[in-house]
Amino acid sequence: MKYIYGPVKSRRLGLSLGLSLTPHKTCNLNCLYCQLGETKELVSSRKEYVSIEDILNELRSWIQENPDEAKRLKFITISGSGEPTLNIKIGELISGIRKISISSVAVITNATLLGDSKVRQALCGADLLIPSLDAVSPEIFKKINRPHEGINLEDIIRGLIALRKEFQGKIWLEVMLVKGVNDSLQEIKRLKEIAEKINPDKIQLNSPVRTTAEKGVFPVNKDKLEKIKEILGENCEIV
Repeated sequence: MKYIYGPVKSRRLGLSLGLSLTPHKTCNLNCLYCQLGETKELVSSRKEYVSIEDILNELRSWIQENPDEAKRLKFITISGSGEPTLNIKIGELISGIRKISISSVAVITNATLLGDSKVRQALCGADLLIPSLDAVSPEIFKKINRPHEGINLEDIIRGLIALRKEFQGKIWLEVMLVKGVNDSLQEIKRLKEIAEKINPDKIQLNSPVRTTAEKGVFPVNKDKLEKIKEILGENCEIV
């Protein structure tokens, strides 16, 4: 399969089949912790990087060849090896999945394009969105996520707040914490203030455990993660 991976048993999503909408590492961020390695060239333009019809045809074939497994799928997850919202036809893909599968649809996104109302509208057909927000201070955001020069943190935050008002499904806000980079209690308290405005159904804390894009990237220890979880409130969990 060219665009499908899995299914995998996800800690968060159960049995999930993944779809990739871009070539490998087509992204507008170069995050320190990315397990896929360095983003060699940051991109910002939205276009049909991968044919949506080709993805849907491959999905149809997989469902026909694996009918029992297809019935057990909890989610078809749009994520892959790049930022899926860079594919300008992501909304068409979500609609197409609805027509050929009974599974719920999840989208994992770095949230960088949520300031664009067209992107938010395209995502409204999904059941679950998992956007990332690793920092709310511009200098820390640049340090951990190393964005394309055209990306503005304030636009991301405004987009996340708008998303909650427009999107009828579940939102799980993911925060990747890196030791000594974005785990200060001062930054976490700022994050809490912003998260209250975004009002996600869950806040999910993560910390890198696999090989990362840069050397010297370390996870936050368990005790501190528990402290951060306590600060962020009862809808926060460590994943």
